[in-house]
Amino acid sequence: MLKNALPKIITELPGPKSKEIISKRNDAIPSSVACATPCVIDKAEGCMIQDVDGNIFMDWVAGIGVMNIGHSNPEIIEAVKKQTDRYFHPQINTFHYSEYVDLAAKLNSIVPGDFKKRTCFFNSGAEANDNAIKIARKYTKKTDIIAFSGGFHGRTFMTMTLTSGNIYKAAFGPMIPGVHRAEFPNEYRTNSNIKPEELVDYYIDKLEYMFVDYVSPDNVAAIILEPLQGEAGFVEPPIDYIVKLRAICDKYNILLIADEVQTGYCRTGRMFATEYWADKGVYADIVVSAKSLAAGLPLSAVTAREEIMESLAVGEIGGTYGGNAVACASALKVIEIMERDNYAQKAMAIGEQAKKFFADWYNKYEAIGTYRIKGAMLSIEFVKDRATKEPDPEMASKVLKGCKEKGLVIKNAGSYHQIIRILMPLITNEEQLNAGMNILEDVIKSCSK
Repeated sequence: MLKNALPKIITELPGPKSKEIISKRNDAIPSSVACATPCVIDKAEGCMIQDVDGNIFMDWVAGIGVMNIGHSNPEIIEAVKKQTDRYFHPQINTFHYSEYVDLAAKLNSIVPGDFKKRTCFFNSGAEANDNAIKIARKYTKKTDIIAFSGGFHGRTFMTMTLTSGNIYKAAFGPMIPGVHRAEFPNEYRTNSNIKPEELVDYYIDKLEYMFVDYVSPDNVAAIILEPLQGEAGFVEPPIDYIVKLRAICDKYNILLIADEVQTGYCRTGRMFATEYWADKGVYADIVVSAKSLAAGLPLSAVTAREEIMESLAVGEIGGTYGGNAVACASALKVIEIMERDNYAQKAMAIGEQAKKFFADWYNKYEAIGTYRIKGAMLSIEFVKDRATKEPDPEMASKVLKGCKEKGLVIKNAGSYHQIIRILMPLITNEEQLNAGMNILEDVIKSCSK
């Protein structure tokens, strides 16, 4: 049974059948739509993928955090089949249908916030973030947005502008005006002269100085951030920074938008990462979620305070496919399973086991500068020297390549691509976890020589 299998490579990579399809791909698809894994998928179950040549890979990318529930969950398949027997897409502006309504009501009840909420649906995380900005501007009647260094929010023009890093936008300017970038509190990359107890105030002062130096808070509609930055390598701000950030937003009538596209749906050990904020009495005004919401079907959500959502006029948000009935049916089943089977605890268990491996490796391999674990969001940052913390993207690249050759698929991150990140499906069992970690260590060891 593929679901419980372990990696097994039986041909050269790519295999002969994969080569044929990849050759066709290279003639039909823009080369900018890259693919880093040398195989063509045939079927997938759980955290395992089998290619058309019979090679078996362990998928620890999971659609970049899309398949938290695992590939080909039979209950999801049944829910989707049942929905497609009834109808595919009535379109919410044309017909009422219960799948959209029930899912919105469910998200209103589980997204953190001690206030009445409303939810609307779109197709991707980028599209949802776009609409979150529209909603914030309409409600506040202000124009400017503050995003953060290291952040990733999408590739549409607005979200590309919000996103940090030239790789996503250098060739596409000019960017959308009114977006300003604050420095994200990355403790590992902070000036060594800053003491740990000074870190929060150091970054809060930098943010406050923005209001003195080049943007008036009277013009700022929203501040948007990820609870853990995905593309930056799962960097998490201190919780006290979030508390003070919320206070700044309240002081200046600025909305706080949490981009939970990658962190949502049990990935961090809670249904939403902002539940950790809620422990300190902090809530976002708008929460954006997507990726693992619908087990691979295109669906994203914007959930916000009722008074914010109700500031919009009819027709100001929407879209043809947003809240597709089949995707909503899948999402309802995803949340049901995650709550019933405690997927948040599954994520915590993965993280606890991973910490044992990572701590051991840190002591053995000088190339590991630091590692980060939040539930089942796992990353390792490689450096050329621990004292200088000079990024080592070559090491990360060699580790990625070596793992794929042994049947383990992981992904890189970081401004210099010096970080490997792991987003395995949360149903990865203990044997598979140990097997994958053993492959990863073998490769790190061989690359460290």
